[in-house]
Amino acid sequence: MNAHPLPEPQDRPARLTVGVVGAGRVGPALAASLRLAGHRPVAASGVSDASVRRAAALLPEVPIVPPAEVLARAELVLLTVPDDALPDLVSGLAETGAVRPGQLLVHTSGRYGTAVLDPALRAGALPLALHPVMTFTGTPVDVQRLAGCSFGVTAPEELRMAAEALVIEMGGEPEWIAEEARPLYHAALAIGANHLVTLVAQAMDLLRTAGVGIPDRMLGPLLGAALDNALRSGDAALTGPVARGDAGTVAAHVAELHRHAPQAVPGYLAMARTTADRALAHGLLKPELAEDLLGVLSDVSDVPGRGGAEG
Repeated sequence: MNAHPLPEPQDRPARLTVGVVGAGRVGPALAASLRLAGHRPVAASGVSDASVRRAAALLPEVPIVPPAEVLARAELVLLTVPDDALPDLVSGLAETGAVRPGQLLVHTSGRYGTAVLDPALRAGALPLALHPVMTFTGTPVDVQRLAGCSFGVTAPEELRMAAEALVIEMGGEPEWIAEEARPLYHAALAIGANHLVTLVAQAMDLLRTAGVGIPDRMLGPLLGAALDNALRSGDAALTGPVARGDAGTVAAHVAELHRHAPQAVPGYLAMARTTADRALAHGLLKPELAEDLLGVLSDVSDVPGRGGAEG
């Protein structure tokens, strides 16, 4: 449930026409949420068949038009393209005269703040960076998931209230991120979310190799509890052989990974070292045990071309 009350009427943005440039998984969901708040989606751009289908599902009867036409029709434009495409898109729209003075331009990139919108700012646009901290499926369920979702907000001080109001209207929780902190903020989210997916998928693969028929059912309760404990207690939630300093067990793990899944060894070693460092700093791992443990990890990783580990 949204902890922020809706802004007073004088602090809320007027009902706006909304356009989407880049009908990927994010843009149509945000536009659909804005529609629920009383704004009016009027145009979207998309190239692939998948983009057109997403727009049709989430924004029925909204026409698909070129990006310049989206800007011509909308007072609030969502630029929801991949991070690497955003600078050229903004420059191109500004250079061709598509940007109108007073137009709200909102990008959803986690990496960038508002500086990437400077070409549009010089053309008179009002720049906002509103990054939803959520993974998107491209389906209507995304609109529901925005309830309580944090948004990384960066905007000029004079637009801060409008930016936060838009986030709250979409059901989100605004969190102010300074322009210079955006890359670090985004890196933190990538470590937490993107790497988590990789780790879980890898764990399921290994369990299947070990003969577990339904690995997701086995992992679900364990990972749910681990995530909850980590969010509540941070490093104090660390458990397992690395945190305990069980060097023999860790060596056995690495030997089995070399035998059955050598592609998993580098990730295991990197995470084991990081876990050991954090457990040691937090007082969970005893220094005398850490020496043996780190020795095992170093011995295994520092031998070029080693096909297995002795334990």
